[in-house]
Amino acid sequence: MVTAYRHEPFTDFTLEENQRAYDEALAYVKKQLGKEYPLIINGRPVTTERKITSINPANTTEVIGTVSKAEESQAEAAMQAAREAFKTWSKWDPAARANVLLRAAALIRRRKHEFSAWMTYEIGKTRKEADADTAEGIDFLEYYARQMIELKPGIPVNSRDMENNEFHYFPLGPGLTVSPWNLPFAIMTGTTVGPMVAGNTVMLKPASNTPVIAYKLMEVLMEAGMPDGVVNYIPGSGSAIGDYLVDHPHTHWINFTGSKEVGTRIYERAAKIQPGQQHLKRTAIEMGGKDTIIVDNDADLDLAAASILYSAYGFSGQKCSACSRAIVHEDVYEDVLEKTRKLASEAVTGDPVQRETYMGPVKDQEAYDKIMEYIEIGKKEARLVIGGDGDNSTGFFIKPTIFAEASPDARIMQEEIFGPVVAFCQARDFDELIEIANNTEYGLTGAVISNNRAHLEQARTDFHVGNLYFNRGCTAAIVGYQPFGGFKMSGTDAKAGGPDYLLHFMQPKTVTDQF
Repeated sequence: MVTAYRHEPFTDFTLEENQRAYDEALAYVKKQLGKEYPLIINGRPVTTERKITSINPANTTEVIGTVSKAEESQAEAAMQAAREAFKTWSKWDPAARANVLLRAAALIRRRKHEFSAWMTYEIGKTRKEADADTAEGIDFLEYYARQMIELKPGIPVNSRDMENNEFHYFPLGPGLTVSPWNLPFAIMTGTTVGPMVAGNTVMLKPASNTPVIAYKLMEVLMEAGMPDGVVNYIPGSGSAIGDYLVDHPHTHWINFTGSKEVGTRIYERAAKIQPGQQHLKRTAIEMGGKDTIIVDNDADLDLAAASILYSAYGFSGQKCSACSRAIVHEDVYEDVLEKTRKLASEAVTGDPVQRETYMGPVKDQEAYDKIMEYIEIGKKEARLVIGGDGDNSTGFFIKPTIFAEASPDARIMQEEIFGPVVAFCQARDFDELIEIANNTEYGLTGAVISNNRAHLEQARTDFHVGNLYFNRGCTAAIVGYQPFGGFKMSGTDAKAGGPDYLLHFMQPKTVTDQF
């Protein structure tokens, strides 16, 4: 019997001893900054001449680490290592593969604040956000390990007197994981170890903004007993090695989380059969969102404002699930807007190393420029209520920003900004609230704040999103509790952290033994 899964608890930072423990982890990690890291191919370090430099977005003078940059020749070497390792790893007992993940989870749990502190420095996560990121990574390791043990005996099918029928799952082969920078430990871990525990071998291309935290996972997986070549760590550019491996005839699957532009490009390229390719490539493509919180006129307005605040400004709005649209019934619109404005005005923006910081920087100059450009667009389309200010003199800081009286078809209501910007729009009744919520090409997350059960039941079917929440914010899905993935142009809805996620990286086989 598989042990019941319970998610990794979040750290209570209201306790002084937990704050002190995090301070100690920050001090320890700070001493490690500036080191060089190699690629890892077939379990061995590989150093290249070209490098990726990871910079602290809250202090651009601080180098987190310098990482070797993979080119096409290293990508091909990783493919060959993955193909060779697949021959044996795919035949390991699923429970033995799961044990590698369970041991890795235990190792990370003992160093939880250290892993979180790396993210505070490398991508500007506050204590709470970094702690949740590390906890989710541990959850993915634990949950997928247990899911694989559940799948080990196969699925029962009918047999007859004259025959015995069996139905089992088998791994696909080598594949490519392209992980994002915004949940640089959690999503990177889940999209790597899910296919891995299913018996596949992996070429891991982490985001160029966050290669160091990905290297830390590699260290743990190797310490946990992962064989050489099972996961190959090859940070590099998408155009140089991403396209090469997506197109490669021996790539069996691609697991991508990122922008719609890159995701749709991968989806298209993966569909083309290359010379020597004898299979169709599987894709798990998770992309963006333009996520909405609906507030009707029978809602707890304080709950609504608090839900909008943490959904819009958690990690500076740099989540595909972040609330960037608040659609509010006209009867309570001004009240919700003012309550949210007041909360946003109290949110401290600054260096995430500091305990009191609610919101840290955005990821880099490119993101800063894009968000500030959208703020200028918003000033022409709607009324600026609060924020709109940026400062990139020492890091990439943008104040929490609210726009009001936005039109449903305004650019700030339709396009993914990926920053601390939320637009308010009002509607006459619940039907119009739902209609506006559904008027984007995305369908990732959404929330409804209401005490009207009829409205909630209507939203259950009519609000077209993959993750729908009632009377809470639209972010913070928990592995095993709220499987995550979206409708429409938000992706293939692979439902990370769900009971059928591993099946995307396996193929079922029926064996009939006739007597």
